[in-house]
Amino acid sequence: MNGRAADGDGELLDRVFLTRVIEPGDETGGRWVREYGAAEVARRLRGADGAAALPGVSPRRWSGLRARAWRAEPERDLAVARDAGVRFVPPGAGEWPGQLDDLGDARPLGLWVRGRPSLRTWALRSVAVVGARACTEYGAHMAVTLAAGLAERGWVVVSGGAYGIDGAAHRGALGAGGATVAVLACGLDRPYPRGHLRLIDRIAEQGLVVGELPPGDHPTPSRFVLRNRVIAALTRGTVVVEAAYRSGSLVTARGARRLGRHVMGVPGPATSSLSGGVHELLRQDAVLVTDAAEVAELVGDMGELAPDRRGPVLPRDLLEPGARRVLAALPGRGGAAVSRIACGAATTEDDVIARLYELRALGYVERHGDDWKLTRQAMISVRGDGGPC
Repeated sequence: MNGRAADGDGELLDRVFLTRVIEPGDETGGRWVREYGAAEVARRLRGADGAAALPGVSPRRWSGLRARAWRAEPERDLAVARDAGVRFVPPGAGEWPGQLDDLGDARPLGLWVRGRPSLRTWALRSVAVVGARACTEYGAHMAVTLAAGLAERGWVVVSGGAYGIDGAAHRGALGAGGATVAVLACGLDRPYPRGHLRLIDRIAEQGLVVGELPPGDHPTPSRFVLRNRVIAALTRGTVVVEAAYRSGSLVTARGARRLGRHVMGVPGPATSSLSGGVHELLRQDAVLVTDAAEVAELVGDMGELAPDRRGPVLPRDLLEPGARRVLAALPGRGGAAVSRIACGAATTEDDVIARLYELRALGYVERHGDDWKLTRQAMISVRGDGGPC
């Protein structure tokens, strides 16, 4: 079995045992392991002779944990995992991502991992892309585009394997031939949602599938929420594409903020309730992003800069400043005398006449007797310049 802990198979089995007994994110259980060690916590939960109850829980809660412990079979869990192509990675193993230690006592007791790559290596350059399950077509498009762009830049896209934005993000990374990680809230031998079985299998073939729960365990609402802390801690930053005010994706974003990770949001229509949660993040301290280059600029290394954003270069932009001032001084309709144009351009009549003949040669103006007026080409250019209407 891969993923052996530094202090031997005993430590590994004790932690596998504890994943069956202690719920993900249970800070009391995490504190026990930190203070007493996994072996001692496992010994007391098994009810060894003379073993006292651990502090911090009620007798009723302790009895419930003991009942779970009585049913736990860590050797069997490892065998089932092995048959499903899953390994167990405990803290301290070579594949353990050190950034998960930032969770303190809420750190996972270990992670079940399916897939060939090293989780530790992939997590070093990863970004979470999360959002609503019932997403819009716009949200799905943005998730696919962002994930594909990140994958093409060598970033690992991490999400929760769910319907909606999560699935779109995974597919975007896979479609670009890139790397993606799905963090599930269930045993990896029984992936959820069932409608994503083929997608999760493909992720396992091309990337990694990760979870805290032992084989056979099913998801619950609380486990989905607690799973999000792993996504937040594992990655350098979290991008929320679409999220309502009560979305679980906002839990991921808030977790990332607490951990000092980057929090980003993709804006949507102001009228869309599915963008309300994202806009609330942006009103706080999240950073607005619209494509993969902007995400990489924020979470990447020095020099990974997004290109400057600017509108199209119009023909009139290539004119010298003096010629642009004269062109701007001509009325939108009808013609104007040289004296009027000179006043509007704040220059002399001689300068205006020279500029007008230059502009006529370029097709911007035409002469009608003593007056000058804009050509059709110039009027189109002026409208395309985004000036006042």
